[in-house]
Amino acid sequence: MSNEFRYNDQITESLKGHYEEVIKGIGEDPNREGLLKTPERMAKAIQFLTKGYDQDPDEIVKQAIFHEEYSEMVIVKDIELYSLCEHHMLPFFGKAHVAYIPNGTIVGLSKIPRVVDAYARRLQVQERLTIEIRDCIQRTLNPKGVAVVIEAEHMCMQMRGVQKQNSSTTSSAFTGLFMTNDSTRKEFINLVQAKLH
Repeated sequence: MSNEFRYNDQITESLKGHYEEVIKGIGEDPNREGLLKTPERMAKAIQFLTKGYDQDPDEIVKQAIFHEEYSEMVIVKDIELYSLCEHHMLPFFGKAHVAYIPNGTIVGLSKIPRVVDAYARRLQVQERLTIEIRDCIQRTLNPKGVAVVIEAEHMCMQMRGVQKQNSSTTSSAFTGLFMTNDSTRKEFINLVQAKLH
């Protein structure tokens, strides 16, 4: 799978006109030197920031499923994520921590961050993003349990509205043993919080 992103020329042309109108609408001159290429840049930026709509997270996982008898917790932590709040289309960003307990199959470790990215690169709310990641891993691997914790800062809170610059939001979602077994859930939380490197 190539990491190179290809812009759609038709979408770029269509969005350019809309962004030019936005620039006019806020009282700026889109013909000013510094803004001449801004509508095109914005059109390309929004395509990149929402590229997750063109990705199938289930297929990402299915590309790298392997049969293994390993049955202990697997954690990929500190996965950087960048998304756009669907209410104001302002960024939120932070880290995702994803764990699962295999049930006869494992997934290539690089696929978990790709799943996070595929869902994050859409218009989102953090709560739904957390659940979508959890459900994808559960659906495709059928493990004994999945745990997802996301810690993020939201520009819609920090730049506008209540303007609380030091606030962050934590969301979590669990299945299987992470829901039913307190010690498993505590082990996950402790490992997420631990500085092992």
